[in-house]
Amino acid sequence: MNDFSTTLKTWRAARRYSQLDLAMQAEISARHLSFLETGRARPSREMVERLGEALELPLVARNEMLTHAGFAVRYATRDWNDEAMAPIRRAVSRQLERHMPYPGVAVDRVWTIRQANPAAIALFAPFGVGVGGSLLDLMMSEILPQVVENWPEVAHQAALRLRTESAAQGGIPEFVEAIQYLTAAASACAPTSKPVVPTVLRMGEQRLSMFATISQFGTPEDLLLDDLKIELYYPMNEATVQIFETLAAN
Repeated sequence: MNDFSTTLKTWRAARRYSQLDLAMQAEISARHLSFLETGRARPSREMVERLGEALELPLVARNEMLTHAGFAVRYATRDWNDEAMAPIRRAVSRQLERHMPYPGVAVDRVWTIRQANPAAIALFAPFGVGVGGSLLDLMMSEILPQVVENWPEVAHQAALRLRTESAAQGGIPEFVEAIQYLTAAASACAPTSKPVVPTVLRMGEQRLSMFATISQFGTPEDLLLDDLKIELYYPMNEATVQIFETLAAN
């Protein structure tokens, strides 16, 4: 029970809720919440799930709270190739295919590519990264500083994103080294007046300028889907449009 109490207090602090704030959000009394946090009251399974929803916890953290309170976990992790995931794979494929000739990928919690369209495969091939490869490893490699013209800007934005995703998940250990590396690389980052910060790649005589949108599943009940993100890359200028069209055609 102490584990549950500690976990509850840790997440409440992470979400910057007072006991009164969380009690109101969960529609319980502040007194009862106080008893739960001190271990004087034992939570029911329904109460644990209600608090998880009120705190907007990731599914893995909700499982952890259930376990600490003495209950079985609710959310499973299915294999990406599981039959039950077939509709999900089709939905992801449809988005990626319709995004052609521009690159698009689906990445998991630690930025491993789960699915990619032909344009993305062609884009990342020179870096030795394909489906099953890690964009996190690529970010920490010696390759990108040599080919990304605005590397400090890109590194700064990547570090911010990693911090945000890690905070939302209650800490992702795999991100610690990458955040430190990218933060150091971003030390020379200057303010920008652009509407978005593009990634500007110099590949031989070609110069690509692109930005990305990120989307997630709205009602996940699976740990993999809770973290899965679809990234769609768009050209920042007409020259990049032409390069993407050529990559997709080859």
